[in-house]
Amino acid sequence: MNVSTRVDVAFQRCIHPSCATTYGIEEIRVGCGECGGLLDVAYDWDRARPPRQLADFEQLWSRRHEPLPHSGVWRFHALLPFAEPEHIVTVGEGQTILQRSTSVADYVGLSGGELYLQYEGLNPSGSFKDNGMTAAFTHARSVGAKRAACASTGNTSASLAMYASVTGLMKAIIFIGSGKIAYGKLSQALDYGALTLQIEGDFDDAMQRVREVSSKLGIYLVNSVNPFRLEGQKSVMYRVLEALRWEVPDWIVVPGGNLGNSSAFGKAFIELKELGLIDRVPRLAVINAAGASTLFELYEKRGLRWQQGAPQTELVDDYYAELDAAHRRASTIASAIEINRPVNLMKSLRALEFCDGVVRVATDQQILDGKAQVGAGGFGCEPASGASVAGAKMLCEEGVIGPDERVVCILTGHALKDPDVTVAYHAGDEEMFERVLGSRGVKSAAFANSAVPVANNLDAIVQAIEQHA
Repeated sequence: MNVSTRVDVAFQRCIHPSCATTYGIEEIRVGCGECGGLLDVAYDWDRARPPRQLADFEQLWSRRHEPLPHSGVWRFHALLPFAEPEHIVTVGEGQTILQRSTSVADYVGLSGGELYLQYEGLNPSGSFKDNGMTAAFTHARSVGAKRAACASTGNTSASLAMYASVTGLMKAIIFIGSGKIAYGKLSQALDYGALTLQIEGDFDDAMQRVREVSSKLGIYLVNSVNPFRLEGQKSVMYRVLEALRWEVPDWIVVPGGNLGNSSAFGKAFIELKELGLIDRVPRLAVINAAGASTLFELYEKRGLRWQQGAPQTELVDDYYAELDAAHRRASTIASAIEINRPVNLMKSLRALEFCDGVVRVATDQQILDGKAQVGAGGFGCEPASGASVAGAKMLCEEGVIGPDERVVCILTGHALKDPDVTVAYHAGDEEMFERVLGSRGVKSAAFANSAVPVANNLDAIVQAIEQHA
């Protein structure tokens, strides 16, 4: 594949058409200096020379002994050509799978359709974040950064710490809120040697502080407000299409926290359609947790829309003022999406507009029941991933998703990211259930698979097996 990889084909651009200020690819920015809007990584596609058809990427499979074709992100370098090959930082991320699941399809109500689970928990740090972190780290390396920082509910910190440790290129600094991180994720950051700062407050507080500190000390910020993070996350959709033999599904259903994935997926389809590499786009469904439902509240209840780059931002300001007045904090068992002020709100609105999207909200009960169904089918996932299954079920029941449609649910992280929640759900131990789940409104474990107590003798064990297996 003859593809230009010169960095002069790429630049940064404000997402608001009325501004559209551009910046060089070598600049470190997390927002537009003119209007304060978010930035895209954009390309001069005529000079970048992307492939003429998506199937051209298949030839790279024969070169999987090379680092870039081996990566499930950089195999698609032609669609994110902002970096020279020698600057790319990869640890083999993106070796994920799209698995058809008949059992989950039955659960959500797809009687004649197909449901697929895109399992991003197979990434090296156990979550989808590695897709974006490899791109952010690549840019950080190209601009000579020595320290990188993030605010995190867990997965971003694990990914940043891993890339810093494996590559030895820079020091990782992580901001977490008090009690707002799953131990499975925190253990990774600590084990990988990151400097971890636990501040009083939640993720939104940590996000505010890390932006201030990064600006003051010149530290490279890798949260998804960084446009290069989302460039890497576009590759999840490329792999979905690749697994479906380049056929576009009817629906992509994704959990919504900081809204980086929905934003990245939307950008991927905008570009693919612009380049003529696909002839239609899927519909997009973003699923909030009930205890962190900003996008649902603004989009479905108050009518906030992208409006081709002219959203009614006063709706956002009013809602955030209400949150502050009520001292309302995000609260959900799905810690990965426990965020009230998503930094990628505007990009997600753009994605919803382009992909004729919908937003729904799922309770913690629905999320954990959806997670249990995924587990029963052989793929353990973190609680937030259960939101995509819960949302697909909801949309099928509403008749928004038809029973014969092809649906892809995104599983964002591995089951071992938050094992306490999984064990509590299945344990059948009322005290543990209440301690871990009860305060979040979860009242039952409809699909629990509890351990069977049995006496330590052969006859009792045989009897138990015959009764239950």
